[in-house]
Amino acid sequence: MGSNSQIECIFFSEFHPTLGPKITYQVPEEYISRELFDTVQVYIITKPELQNKLITVTAMEKKLIGCPVCIEHKKYSRNALLFNLGFVCDAQTKTCALEPIVKKLSGYLTTLELESSFISNEESKQKLVPIMSTLLEELNAKGSCTLPIDESNTIHLKLIEQRKDPLIVQEYDVPVFTQCKDQFIKSQWDLTTQQILPYIDGFRHIQKISAEADVELNLVRIAVQNLLYYEVVTLVSIFQYSNVYCTTPKVQNLMDDKSMQEECLLYVTKSGQKRASLRDVFQLYCGLSPGTTVRDLCSRYAQQLQRVDERSVCMALNK
Repeated sequence: MGSNSQIECIFFSEFHPTLGPKITYQVPEEYISRELFDTVQVYIITKPELQNKLITVTAMEKKLIGCPVCIEHKKYSRNALLFNLGFVCDAQTKTCALEPIVKKLSGYLTTLELESSFISNEESKQKLVPIMSTLLEELNAKGSCTLPIDESNTIHLKLIEQRKDPLIVQEYDVPVFTQCKDQFIKSQWDLTTQQILPYIDGFRHIQKISAEADVELNLVRIAVQNLLYYEVVTLVSIFQYSNVYCTTPKVQNLMDDKSMQEECLLYVTKSGQKRASLRDVFQLYCGLSPGTTVRDLCSRYAQQLQRVDERSVCMALNK
């Protein structure tokens, strides 16, 4: 998991019939000080108005996320069982990705209690310690966790990456795949996306895709925006021979990375032609400079372009 969602501690708190709110378990031990708990306990074991709701509170340079649970039944002391399993992070941590995990855990523990008295039984409740240790380690390490509770219950958790809203897609934008198109699993997407996929080639703009795929323009924009959100495509400007393209120092990676060379040569070689040479392609990239249009490049390197598609050379810079 990225450092922006790092969990520093996982705690289990409950309401004791004589001691009141307390932390029963925490991993690592003694992480939450008495002073910190006294400051935030009203948000950990809460009044009815805040029960079963996600609560995030920041105090003493720490951010605590929890979802206080109350199960009412006459078998419990004071006719109710109150508990909360939550996370502690640094105060500056972005916790949006952790909130669904906390909510899901509260639901799991509620179900386990209703089915088998998992929380109210002291013996089974002790199983929370290894569960919390595994949670802390695996969520921080890989962002997912599978926890077998007993023979019939297993908890599956996964952090969902929080993505930025994609750019607004305009009719003149050109979508281009960020990965090999052959790896794209068409059946996973909606019907509109499936219909426009054959027309996404790095050269057709949105309006042209709409016309050729016979799909309403706004639907194409929405479908491409969804692909953009999941980083399946990126947007580039319309290819024109009057455009000027420039390489960055990263072009050296093409000489150092064998797998990049294979991918690049496969992408830029003209259909039906013998595979282009790395020497020719690299010469073309070195020829791209400020003030040099694609038209200029084609006139200077006509021999190298016999097997190389100049449009693909320029589009590859955006991949």
